[in-house]
Amino acid sequence: MTEEQLRAACALAAEAMAEYYRLLPGRPIMPATTSRALRDLLEEPLPREGSELAPLIDAIRRDIFPNSRQNAHPRFFGYVQSPGTPAGVIGEMLAAVLNANVTCWRSAPAPTEVERIAVNWIKQILGYPPAAEGLFVSGGSMANFAGLAAARTVKAPEALQHGMGGQRLRVYVSEEAHFSVSKAAALIGIGRENVRRVATGADFRMDVAALERAIGEDLRAGHTPCCVVANAGAVSTGAFDPLGAIAAVARRHGLWLHVDGAYGGFAALAPEARPFFDAIAEADSVALDPHKWLYLPMGCGCVLYRDPAAARAAFSHFAEYTRPVGWRDDEAFAFWDYGPELSRPFRALNVWLLLKYAGTRALGEAVSRNIACARYVGRLIEASPDLELMAPVELSIFCFRVAPPGFTGDLDALNERILVELQRQGSSYLSNASLRGRFALRGCVLNYRTSEAEMERLVEDVRRAARAVLAEG
Repeated sequence: MTEEQLRAACALAAEAMAEYYRLLPGRPIMPATTSRALRDLLEEPLPREGSELAPLIDAIRRDIFPNSRQNAHPRFFGYVQSPGTPAGVIGEMLAAVLNANVTCWRSAPAPTEVERIAVNWIKQILGYPPAAEGLFVSGGSMANFAGLAAARTVKAPEALQHGMGGQRLRVYVSEEAHFSVSKAAALIGIGRENVRRVATGADFRMDVAALERAIGEDLRAGHTPCCVVANAGAVSTGAFDPLGAIAAVARRHGLWLHVDGAYGGFAALAPEARPFFDAIAEADSVALDPHKWLYLPMGCGCVLYRDPAAARAAFSHFAEYTRPVGWRDDEAFAFWDYGPELSRPFRALNVWLLLKYAGTRALGEAVSRNIACARYVGRLIEASPDLELMAPVELSIFCFRVAPPGFTGDLDALNERILVELQRQGSSYLSNASLRGRFALRGCVLNYRTSEAEMERLVEDVRRAARAVLAEG
């Protein structure tokens, strides 16, 4: 590809991107299609000869963009999904130009320095200790995996060489914990059955007294309490566990404290959420997802360790082909000493670029608007005779259900049908949660494009879906 051809191709791609954002508000959030229809549209034999880029970009605009779920739509409230930013698109493109493998300083000098700078900025956003270390990983699940692996190594260092043997480590999580914690415990040899789910109160926060009781029971039974995982924004309800009280329990019993802030960690940018983070510096490790509330492209999580030596004990491994011959001090730094990956893309460029481009003030204002929108719809729901709020709105997640006056049928079944109908209609999108065994419509505001008017439209769309379902009988 010549320089002129590259410029022309980039111009076509930029036009496709601009068109996408222009058409986005009018597109249905979920396409009215099927797997079979898309396969018929897209499937073709393995290409033996190349093609010009222009028709391929046209095919992306025509066939792929409109037949995808529109996660950037201002009324997409499903899951914890970033809308992305144009700056993030540019960052992805420029990182791909370099195609760095950010394993260590000698493999990627400038990308390594950018990553360490971006991690330091994130520590400042949270109020985490300056001496802490961290790195970017693929997402919150891998960040939780890394935090638990460090915890296991501190509590059972012999496990790295000899396995767990008969030792039974215990990990404590709230009933609202993300499933990735249990999955990580299984993969590092602790085992799913050794993850104890601790009761939560009416506010869906971990009950600290119940945590104390669980630890005492395990000590009397001969188990080894290892780690407690606190939610900094639970994925179902947004509940924020009492970090200070949990940290005191962890210190008293010698437990590692891991904070899962994959969803809510960057709420620290919003002044109204800062009090939640007063004790964050006491966490031994923290999981975060810049690809959530920093509005960045998918594939960028982050893990921080208060004591870098604990991470190195868990992850460092000698091999002659990775020995930094001729390098020392910071130039001998290797990311593989702090996480499970060897090959790593240049994830930090997007973080660095967005923080430089937008600044923390504007990002904090966007997070504050998201929280305000969620609290606004919470008030709309509480004031509605046909809607029922099912959990407090702490950050930007809200859970509710349709409860028509006089309805005597199965509310769980009704709301499940309403959710399907809402998604099918395509104007607004919610996901679902199970709260105390009850089916809930769940929304998460994580889009800087979303306004209070969008929340009003959501309520209208839910009611329209409910009418359609009730009319069917």
